[in-house]
Amino acid sequence: MVFRSKRYKKETQQLNKEPMNIAEAVEKVKSFNSAKFDQSIECVLQLGIDPKQADQLVRGSISLPNGIGKQKKVVAFCEDADVEAAKSAGAIEAGCDELIKKISDGWMDFDVAIASPKVMSKVGKLGRVLGPQGKMPSPKNGTVTGNVATAVAEFAAGKVEFRNDAGGNIHVVVGKQSFETEKLVDNIDAFVSHIKKIKPAAAKGTYIKKMCISATMSPAITIDY
Repeated sequence: MVFRSKRYKKETQQLNKEPMNIAEAVEKVKSFNSAKFDQSIECVLQLGIDPKQADQLVRGSISLPNGIGKQKKVVAFCEDADVEAAKSAGAIEAGCDELIKKISDGWMDFDVAIASPKVMSKVGKLGRVLGPQGKMPSPKNGTVTGNVATAVAEFAAGKVEFRNDAGGNIHVVVGKQSFETEKLVDNIDAFVSHIKKIKPAAAKGTYIKKMCISATMSPAITIDY
């Protein structure tokens, strides 16, 4: 049985069963401010895809117009000539052989790994380590790129990665509770528009079946999409 706090139950009682438009939902989730920290706001989409089919998977990355209010720790696998540019762009570590060994030895204090295509043959050996953590560089989400410095700067500033889960849902942080309503609405609109643009050709029927937002410790609010 899932335990729910008194605060959560009280906030749930404040909700109507009817879906809200995006602005109303944002205002409502911003009103759930009883936690003692600036909660993250998450948007969840239930997609009409078959997650078991490779041609219906939805994944990628996006830079939201107003950021997400969080800096990310980024490392860069690159050739020696690109190390200084990567570090100047915000990478906490950059390089190839030494960085690969450091991670192989157990160091994982970073959020995102960027890699140049030129060194991916070496980085591939970290698949068993980084794969389960969701940190393995991939061309599909923009973390394998010839322009390492640009990618580092974008992800360090809060560019978000996403991929559908086994239930066909996508979860993405779209900002902080302290953000102005308009900024959160803009971020949500940008995210949903991007998901629509990358709809798999093999997906049939209703694509976006349900849409919700919630704060870190609040109940979810269904959006009338």
